[in-house]
Amino acid sequence: MTMTPTEAQAYCEAVTKQSGSNFYYSFLFLPHARRAAMYTVYAFCREVDSAVDDAPPGSDPREALQRWREELAAAYGGSPTHPVTISLAEHARRLAIPQEYFAELIAGVEMDLTTARYATFDELYLYCYRVASIVGLICLKVFGTRSLLAKEYAVNLGLAFQLTNILRDLRSDAERGRVYLPQEDLARFGYHEEDLLTGTYSPRFLDLMQFESARAREFYAKARSAAERLPPADRRALTVAEIMRGIYRRILDRIETSDYRVFGPRISLAPPYRMAIATGVWLRSLLPSCPRGD
Repeated sequence: MTMTPTEAQAYCEAVTKQSGSNFYYSFLFLPHARRAAMYTVYAFCREVDSAVDDAPPGSDPREALQRWREELAAAYGGSPTHPVTISLAEHARRLAIPQEYFAELIAGVEMDLTTARYATFDELYLYCYRVASIVGLICLKVFGTRSLLAKEYAVNLGLAFQLTNILRDLRSDAERGRVYLPQEDLARFGYHEEDLLTGTYSPRFLDLMQFESARAREFYAKARSAAERLPPADRRALTVAEIMRGIYRRILDRIETSDYRVFGPRISLAPPYRMAIATGVWLRSLLPSCPRGD
């Protein structure tokens, strides 16, 4: 039997809670209706990503993504059958979220089936935009921002998040056969792909990682600059995004202070620390100044 919207919403909330994602802690500071929408958006992203990264043995991820495209079309056409798209249909209609945003996200996830190496940063930029920045643009609809500057903020913050993830997950991505660091950067610093795949730690690796980390920080800085130029109402609306900026920037801090020891245990923040960051950003957002994730 097809789920009711209420049952579908409960499903999305369960997916989000069980994920253990950094994003969950920021959602707690949203009003109920917007929080429900974010649970659903997150669940959609999670399910689509899992269609590729957690595909059952013998299955075809391309077919799974095609089913998600069909479900997305059904959500906007009024006849979804999956719990996530049943819930998404309600929120997308109410918040006027463009269908193209979700389609772009699916196209980004599909790139992992066709592209395992990126020659240049420009090529990697497209991937990061599709899997991360586009999610930021979806979130703007949920948060209710109005300024065009908010789009600049969302795009740059999404890029910063994805670049941070790439640096943190070098080992697990390599085990999947994926190298996201641009080939031009590997060549520039004389660090061979074979070294990356074997987890070789060397001065060349440190130079490479310092370069990549600086690039990620540039996008954090661009996002912060855009946030500081936003109207007060939009700055308040982006408090949840600022919480995420605070959390992810500290993950990048830890990558750097560990001397880029990313081939060992995955670098993360303990839940109490994530909650402390979230609470601090939220409290500062109540003051008559721009909310800071710093």
